[in-house]
Amino acid sequence: MRTVFNLSIPGPHNGQPVLAIASTPGIPTSAAGILLHGRGASAEDILTLAAQLNLPELTFWAPQAVDHAWYPNRFQAALASNQPWLDSALAAVGALLANLQAAGIPPERTLLLGFSQGACLALEFAARSARRYGGLVGLSGGLIGPDGTPRTYPGTLDGTPVFLGCSDVDPHIPKERVLETARVLSQLGGQVTTRLYPKMAHTVNLDEIQAVRELVRSSMLD
Repeated sequence: MRTVFNLSIPGPHNGQPVLAIASTPGIPTSAAGILLHGRGASAEDILTLAAQLNLPELTFWAPQAVDHAWYPNRFQAALASNQPWLDSALAAVGALLANLQAAGIPPERTLLLGFSQGACLALEFAARSARRYGGLVGLSGGLIGPDGTPRTYPGTLDGTPVFLGCSDVDPHIPKERVLETARVLSQLGGQVTTRLYPKMAHTVNLDEIQAVRELVRSSMLD
């Protein structure tokens, strides 16, 4: 793992490091994954998924949230209560995508993946900035905002493969929000697969790892 640059964006996450790791060091890749960590975790933590995914064709990038949180309150809290951290976090994802595109890796060759709070961020970013991505993965997450938040996002995901995995009794992510997220992303043109795992803890399981690996291999590594 190495720090590749520091974020230059508005708001609280400005100046935070972005780490990267290549499964095959020294060999350029034509595809990438942006990995977003959960509350209380770190860029180093989420990058451990790279070894589990076993996708040497990808370079993985992970930004670090300030104070280990992308926004201070629950993801179902009033949107205003999570500002300016939320807008800054969304800008961090946009900055990474722009950096990758400048390096020759476009969004359609980029996987957006997050766990927990990072999953909520990845899903909300993709909905607000809908276009064709290489893949979109939310592990124990859902779209951000309280119940009844308007979900009239512009744009289209244009067939982006989407995987949503979560426990059916997750203490942080109600399954109803996962199902709502699946409906919204489908309406935006995503090809959505949703798996709710009975009585699973707030974690990532082997079935999810395999599903992500298959998604990447089928949609990004032709």
